[in-house]
Amino acid sequence: MSLENKQSSFAIWISLISNVFLTVLKIVVGLLFNSQVLLADGVHNAGDVIASVAALSAMRVSKRPPDEDHPYGHGKAEVVGAGIVAIILAIAALYIGYHSVLALFETPHKATFTVLIAAAISLIWKQVLYVYTINIGKKENSKGLIATAYDHLADVYASLAAVIGIGLAMIGDHFNIAVLAYGDPVAGIIVAILVLKLAIGMGKESVDVLMEKNIDSETMEIIFELVQSVSEVKRIDRIRAREHGHYIIVDVRVSISASLSIQEGHDVSKEIKKTIIKQYSNVEEVLVHLNPWYE
Repeated sequence: MSLENKQSSFAIWISLISNVFLTVLKIVVGLLFNSQVLLADGVHNAGDVIASVAALSAMRVSKRPPDEDHPYGHGKAEVVGAGIVAIILAIAALYIGYHSVLALFETPHKATFTVLIAAAISLIWKQVLYVYTINIGKKENSKGLIATAYDHLADVYASLAAVIGIGLAMIGDHFNIAVLAYGDPVAGIIVAILVLKLAIGMGKESVDVLMEKNIDSETMEIIFELVQSVSEVKRIDRIRAREHGHYIIVDVRVSISASLSIQEGHDVSKEIKKTIIKQYSNVEEVLVHLNPWYE
């Protein structure tokens, strides 16, 4: 296993273990002290455990080499994993929102310092995990790891809202301000909105990759210029590029002089591929189709 793969796997395992620990912590403390936002956040973390397992499984599949049934490789397994994470986040957001709204119509429970500490621990630890996983995910262009990082970011939002909501409730208890006692469920509603927004964004990105949307226009323009820089290319007839998980596949149709031999045409194809991959190491494959050019 390469160093990059080891780093990705280690990051996912750390995420999985952390989510199990935080799930137990939040649910136990939330039940003991009747904190709606901490309990909802704990259920959200339980979903994160499933999401981490899905991301780990998808990453392992995506690293498999091409085979007879999957000649383009298994890169999209990570995209499927990211889509599963998005669905889990959306379900968690709806759950949190529903129960937080119900809590607004119930007698608010007394906020405690223990609940605040539990939320603060989650906030700090999840922020550290987010920074760690997003850096590795972007470095390796791993959709599964980036999805896991955004999952941690959703937890950062949730824990921050929990800290604020519980803090306001404690202030309300201390100074006898009744309205602040509802800081806990109001924070839960805010968390639900933030997590749902994040889930929709992640889901859209996964669908775009699965539907083979072109990569961003700026990168496409650079690839166009790279192909055009090959001296034998007379005209670029069509150029496309799509993400296939953690790597990119480029399709190019170019016109070259009809007088060139098959060997010379083959050499042009190799030069086009070498030029693109030299600039973009995450390009796994360049498919070149040659058309004849007549002066």
